[in-house]
Amino acid sequence: MLFLTALESVLSIVLIIVLGFYLRHKGYFADSFAGNISKLIMNIALPASIFISVLSYLTREKLFSLSDGLIYGTAAIFLGYIIAWLMTKAFNIRAGRKGVFINTIVNANTIFIGLPLNIALFGENSMPYFLVYYVLNTISTWTFGAWLIARDSSQSQSSPHRLFNWKKLLPPPLLGFLVALIFLLINIPVPNFIHSALSYIGAMVTPLSLIYIGITLYDAGLKSLKFDKDTITALIGKFAISPAIMVFLILIGKTVLPLPTIEAQTLILQSSVSALAILPILANEAKGDVSFATNIVTTSTLLFIPIVPLIDGLLGLLN
Repeated sequence: MLFLTALESVLSIVLIIVLGFYLRHKGYFADSFAGNISKLIMNIALPASIFISVLSYLTREKLFSLSDGLIYGTAAIFLGYIIAWLMTKAFNIRAGRKGVFINTIVNANTIFIGLPLNIALFGENSMPYFLVYYVLNTISTWTFGAWLIARDSSQSQSSPHRLFNWKKLLPPPLLGFLVALIFLLINIPVPNFIHSALSYIGAMVTPLSLIYIGITLYDAGLKSLKFDKDTITALIGKFAISPAIMVFLILIGKTVLPLPTIEAQTLILQSSVSALAILPILANEAKGDVSFATNIVTTSTLLFIPIVPLIDGLLGLLN
């Protein structure tokens, strides 16, 4: 059941990537279209999606009642950033790839792959625990994660203004999240017509991001899809090191701060999920290595299918 759910989730993603590739091949998209998609997603669709997701999946009560999971999740993300940064040094990951490399290991595609898997494996009862990881993953991605990519460029960094671009400290997606938290905590009602409009706009994020990946794959050529040293190292970090960190923290902390089994399994599962589809968009905005980001998203998504049974076996150890 879990394997079939993973297969269906991944295949739907791959089909949209193939669509973007095919339409670019047929000349449906001008050379500037990928850049236009990037701006639309980053500045309009993604802030709307995050705003609606926070208000749809969270309540104040849920946010304040899941503190134990928040502690483990925060610790795992913190350690993940440290280990991923050390890996960039140990394996000499070059400029333009470092931010994407670190984000691949630490942050995950929770909504579009992680959520259906969680429901398939643990049922609706796991939703509060899934929301813990979702909130932490969102905060991590659009604060430190996005900042790491924004300051990491494959181009020259000689400009004195590069490290002091204050607009990048509060990108539109993060602003969308912060505004949503204000609405949530103060309990400000959102009119139905605004909620519906933002939902429609936010729904564009995933398909447009995947079409963008397809366009990038076409422009770079299928030969660019490969398992080089940096990609293999990032995938090991994503599928082995990231869940191992979470398992380690849960095992050493179970005598002091024990978690329900279903909560522990949810946190481990989400830490294992493939890379964010938005990584190539972020790399493009930062003038980083877009081909590497595209390669990471595509390979991690495809490899997640055979990885799922291994994750299922790991989760069984916690029963």
